[in-house]
This record gives sequence, structure tokens and C-alpha cells, in this order.
Amino acid sequence: MKKFSLKTYYHQLVVILLFLILLSPIFATFLYSISTSWGATLLPDGLTLDWYWKLWSDERFLASLWRSLWICFASVFIAILFTFPVIFVTNYYFPRLKLLMNLVIILPFAVPPVVSSVGLLQLYADDPLPLTGTPWILIGCYFMIALPFIYRSIENNIQALNIRDLVDTSRLLGSSTVMAILKVILPNLRDGMLSAIFLSFSFLIGEFLFANMLVGGQYETLQVYLFNIRFKGGHYSSALVISYFLLILFATLIANRFSKK
Repeated sequence: MKKFSLKTYYHQLVVILLFLILLSPIFATFLYSISTSWGATLLPDGLTLDWYWKLWSDERFLASLWRSLWICFASVFIAILFTFPVIFVTNYYFPRLKLLMNLVIILPFAVPPVVSSVGLLQLYADDPLPLTGTPWILIGCYFMIALPFIYRSIENNIQALNIRDLVDTSRLLGSSTVMAILKVILPNLRDGMLSAIFLSFSFLIGEFLFANMLVGGQYETLQVYLFNIRFKGGHYSSALVISYFLLILFATLIANRFSKK
């Protein structure tokens, strides 16, 4: 029988310790969100779910959550709608442009969000296209943020397919290019697109700077709502943070599931 050796399980102990360190703030926030009061004592005086009940029965919170979900998924859908044709044309007709596309796609990260926000405020605050304070300017901003994630995810998946042979074979069998894309290419990219959707969503749902500077309280999103209620109470805010964390965790797990496929 082999003896227990600390060196054998050293890497597992390090990972477990790191996991506990990262989990401790989340657990403390959760414990605070279900406590009746927690002052000078080591443990809370009592436990309750009233803060979660108040949160999920608050119409203002539900409205902000719906706005965030609608803006995020609308932005991701538009990004896929415009990105996939570009990726297909680049890979099928103009493969030499892939280097240029790889350079263009990282441009949203080259400009700091504060600089972009100030520029957008100057461009769209007045006529002829006043968009400041409306969800449409957020959809445009989130579209640019999600674009690199969408492009890279679909590009990596489409590189695993020999799209030229697939499309040419479909055309030899009497199908058009459009039908080949709809019936052959897109079904093979389904998991990659779903992974890109949920990965982008988990990133966009936490965006605060653009939402606060461009729309603020005129169109209150989830992050702006969290900022506005920071003085309402620690228990209530903790319940909102845990709910937000679970939402992000759920989207990330779905994205990882499709990424593994």
C-alpha cells in the first residue's frame, strides 16, 4: 500500500487552496445577503431570504435586468449577422485578407472606453442623430465590444471546416451557394456560434462605463441599477451581486459546454 505523500498531491492542494481563497469573498457576500443583521459578531445574528424576495419583487430591478438582457442579446445577434458573411467571404473568396481582418478586429481594444464614450457623446448628443440616452447607442457600443469575440470564435470554428470543398461539392450536387451555407456550413458552426453568444453575453452584461456615461438613469441597465442603489443597504446590494454572479456563472458554463463540443 502506497504511503500518503504531500509531494504527490501538492498540485491538488495548491489548486484547492487557490479555489478557497477566490471563493471566500463570494461566500462572505452570500452569507451577508441572507443575514438579518451582522455587526460586531463573527457570524450573523440570523438567516433570512427576505432580501432576495425584495430584490426579485422589485419592478425597477426586473426592468433593469430585462433592459440589459435585451441590449446584450440584440448586440450579439447583430454582430453575428454582420460578422458571419464577412468571415465566409474572406475564407472562401479572399483568404489573403485574413491578416487584415485579424488586425481590424482588435481595433476596439485599441481605444480606451473613456475616450470612446467622450467621442460618442460629442457625436450623438445633438442633431442630426441624437442617440445619447437611448438604448440604440448602447447596442452600437456593445456591438463593437462583442465583435472580436464573435469573429474569433466563428473564425476558429470555420477554419476546422474545409468550406471550399463543402460548398463546391454542394454546388456540384445541384445546390446553390446560399443553400450550401444554410444546410451545410451553419449547422457545423452551431456550437461555435452558441459559445460565442454566451461568452459575449457574460462579458457584456457586466459592462458599466458605456452604460453609465451614455445613457445613465435615462435607460437604467443592471450595472447602472447596482450603482444607483449602492446606498440602499448592504444586504440588498449583496443579494443583487450574488444574483448577478449566478447569472454570469450560468452563461459561462453554457459557453464552456459548447466550446468543449
